[in-house]
Amino acid sequence: MHKGFLIIASVLGALAVTLGAFGAHKLKELVPPETVGTFQTGVTYQFYHTFALLAVGILFAHLSPAASGLLEWAGRCFFIGVILFSGSLYILTMLKATETVGLSKIGIVTPIGGLFFIAGWVCLILALLKK
Repeated sequence: MHKGFLIIASVLGALAVTLGAFGAHKLKELVPPETVGTFQTGVTYQFYHTFALLAVGILFAHLSPAASGLLEWAGRCFFIGVILFSGSLYILTMLKATETVGLSKIGIVTPIGGLFFIAGWVCLILALLKK
């Protein structure tokens, strides 16, 4: 198993639950409904990729050493994707809540995070196909 990925996934999971609860209860008082939806998308994708990172961490114990490099990259991509994709959506929500101007271009980071998610899934597929 890959202890580092399992720890990161555990932290991301706890953070996703916390942020999800905040989004469901308090955030509605601070921003319009469409912004709550943006925030919730960040939480949802964080959860999906927390589970993917858990799977990667566990798969280290079950796949051949030849697959470990690809698994390492899959885990890294999932983590970077959460930071960029979900993180940018959280920042956009915070900017909307505080009515801060000038940083609206942060939304350009979101699709880059999505590309990291895709790369992580491709690395995972390739690792599973390795003998």
